[in-house]
Amino acid sequence: MKVSVGIKALNEESHIAASLGSAVEAVRPFGGEVILADSGSTDRTIEIASHFPVRIYQLATPSERSCGTGAQLAFQHAEGDYFYLLDGDMVLDPAFLPAGISFLESNSGFAAVGGRVREVNTDTEEYRIRANTVQADANWRPGTVDRLDCGGLYRMSALKELGYFADRNLHAFEEFELGARLRERGWQLARIDVPAVDHHGHTTGSFKLLWRRLKSGYAAAHGEVLRGAIGRPHLSLVVRHLSHIRNSIAVIAWWAALIILGFLYPLLALTLLVLPLLLLVVRRKSLRLGLYSFTMWNTYAWGLLAGLFSSRKPPERKIDSVELAAQLPERTQASHRP
Repeated sequence: MKVSVGIKALNEESHIAASLGSAVEAVRPFGGEVILADSGSTDRTIEIASHFPVRIYQLATPSERSCGTGAQLAFQHAEGDYFYLLDGDMVLDPAFLPAGISFLESNSGFAAVGGRVREVNTDTEEYRIRANTVQADANWRPGTVDRLDCGGLYRMSALKELGYFADRNLHAFEEFELGARLRERGWQLARIDVPAVDHHGHTTGSFKLLWRRLKSGYAAAHGEVLRGAIGRPHLSLVVRHLSHIRNSIAVIAWWAALIILGFLYPLLALTLLVLPLLLLVVRRKSLRLGLYSFTMWNTYAWGLLAGLFSSRKPPERKIDSVELAAQLPERTQASHRP
C-alpha cells in the first residue's frame, strides 16, 4: 500500500467530517487507507466517522489519552509505505500527498516532508500569537526544518528504524520529539511550498484554554520531552532546539531571583516583577496579548517541573485499543455529508 493517513481525534464532531472527507479523497488516487484513532470521544465523532470508508480504533483505556498516544495509535495500525498524521480539526489539501510523495521519492536522505499550514482560527490570543510566529519561525517556511508541527508525510522505513512513531507519554511536542530522534539517526526533514492543511484549532477563550492545558498535562509536555530524552542520544538536540525548555528555565531563575531580592532589596524585586510584563506588552503591541504571554510562560515554567518528574510508560509498548465497525465503502459514497 502506498500511503496511510492517520487522524487522531477527541470530541471533534464539528470538524471530523471535513477532516475524514479530505483524507479519503487524498488517498483515493494511491489506493491508500485512512485510520481514525479516537481517544474516547463522547460526542458524535464516532457516529459521523462510521459513515466513511475508514478504519476506526478507540483507546481501550481513555484515561491514557495524550497527543502522543493518539498519534502512536494511528501509526501502529498503518500499512502504507508513507504515513501522514492529521489532527481531527485539520483538512488535508488534495495537492499535498502527490507533491510530498514525489519529494520523498526524489530525496532519499529525507525521512519526512510537510507543507504550508493555514491557521483558520486567529480570533483568540494564542492563535494570534501563533500566526505571527509562523511568519518568523524558519520551521514554518520552505526548506530543511527540525520538526513538522501540524503534521507531515513520513517515510515508513525511517519510522520503523525508531521502533515507534510518537512517544505515548507526551501531551504535546510529539512532532518535535520525533524529529529529534530522526535527525539524531542522520535523517533530514523538509517543508515544501505546497498547501498541506487548514487548521481550525480551538475556539475556547485563551485563558480558559491555558487552564485546561494545565489540568490536562499539555503544559507539562516540554518537561516530558526532556525527561524522555535523558540518557538518550537525542538529548542535546532537545535541549538546543526546544525553546520552551530554555524559556521555562529562565522564568524559574527569574522567580528565584525575585525571592532572594525580595528579602534584600524589595524595591528592586518589585521592578524585576513588573519589567517582563511591560516588555511583553511592548513586544506584542497589546496589553491583553502581553498579559497572556506572561501568564503562559509562567504556566509552562511550572509545567517543566511537573513534566520532568512525571512517570513514564515504555513508548514502544503496543497501545491497547478496540476496533469499531464502520460502514462499507460502497455505502459511504452518498454519505460524505452525514
